[in-house]
Order: sequence, then C-alpha cells, then structure tokens
Amino acid sequence: MPELTQDLIGCAGIVERGDSDRFRAAMAAPVAARPVLFALYAFNVDVSRAPWMTQESMIAEMRLQWWRDALEEIAQGGTVRRHEVVTPLADILDAEGAKLLDALIAARQWDIYRDPFEDEAHLTDYLEKTSGNLMLAAARALGRVETHVVMDAGYAAGVANWLRAIPALENAGRVPLLDGRPEGIRALAETGLRRLRAARSRRLGVSAAARPALLATWQAEGVLRRAFARPELAAQGGLEPSPIRSSLTLLATSIGKRW
Repeated sequence: MPELTQDLIGCAGIVERGDSDRFRAAMAAPVAARPVLFALYAFNVDVSRAPWMTQESMIAEMRLQWWRDALEEIAQGGTVRRHEVVTPLADILDAEGAKLLDALIAARQWDIYRDPFEDEAHLTDYLEKTSGNLMLAAARALGRVETHVVMDAGYAAGVANWLRAIPALENAGRVPLLDGRPEGIRALAETGLRRLRAARSRRLGVSAAARPALLATWQAEGVLRRAFARPELAAQGGLEPSPIRSSLTLLATSIGKRW
C-alpha cells in the first residue's frame, strides 16, 4: 500500500472537511487501507461538489472534464499531471478503476442541471455509478472482490445517503425523487434494504483485504429502516442517525469486521 505522503495527508484533510462520514469510515479502517480510501474519497469530494460551486453550468462541466482528462491519463499508464489528489490516485488505480471513476463523473453531470430523473432505471443507474462505483473502485484497489456484491452494498449506501440529502437537494431546486410520496420513499428504502441483505448474504465475495471499503455502509441499514418505517421523515431531514448510535455502530462494524 502507498505510504502516507504529504499528498495523502492533504487528501485526508479534504475528506475530513468535506465528507465526515467517509472520513470516519476511513479512520476506522486498518492503517494500511487508509491511503487508498483517503485518495478515492478526496476525489469524490472534489467531483461531487463541482456542480454546486457555481451557477454557470459550463464552468461545472469544465471542472468535471478536467477530472475525466486526469483519469484518462491514469488509464493510459503514461505521464500523469501533478496534483494533490490525482498523484496518489495514479498510485492505486489500474485502467479499470479509472474507468469506474470516469463513469462516476459522467453520472454526476445530472447534478449540474435541474432536470428530474427520466425513470427508475435512470435513478438506479445514478446511484450505482456514484456510490456503487466509488465503493467498487476502493474495494478493487484493496483486494479481491466480486463486483455484484460490492455494487449491491454501494447502491444501498447510496440510497441511504440520497434520502438523507433530500431536503438539501430540494432547497437547491433539484428533483431528487421520481415519487416523493411516502409510498415512493418506502419502496426506494425497501429496495436498498433488499440489496444490502443480498450483499451481506455473499460476504465471502469480498476478501478480507478489500473489506475496509465496505465500512462506508455502516449507517445504511439504520437510515433505510427509518425511511421504510416513517417515510415522511425524509422531507423533514429526520433520517440523520443519532451521533451516539452512529459511533457505536461504526465501532462494532470495524471491530467485528462484518459490514
């Protein structure tokens, strides 16, 4: 695994400031896994906030294209631009990992505009390409995995995070759900729970070395269960986990080595 260089220390700071949940998950991971997680999660912070940092869609598109160009350099295996996040990414990604992140960026273009999702397949694809691809890229960089297991877990975590973000998304003028009625939210949460159970039933498809990438699911089950039981909480911002319960769940997940 890469050493914790100044670049990676910078990546850890980016994640700590921009994605506290994944920062906590990375800090709960074994020390050897943290360089991979910090580099990938810092990339995700930068890409995910790009569409929200400007009202000019062209500027947001240019920022995302900058990242796609950097990933193309990594995929080709040649000279890669010097950058606090790109440089450590180049140390951990193979061509397939770079392609996973490129697809993540392409999905993130939805965030730039205010169009609703076209249909259920579009929303599913968005959640799989963003949350799922990030988790898969991390798991692949750490060890052996079966793709469908990680994608199921990544999708479940993506649904949970998406439901938590509904108030912020609506305040920003986005249309985050195909069906914002309680029935629609309950159905989405149920699908997330089903796929999380499916992933857990095939835990052996994730090697011990790759398991730290799945720590990011630690809050998913609780959020999805609350959304299923009380879907009206999603619009009220009421799905946030209790800080104490959240900390205990992460501790138990990291110590028990069972996500």
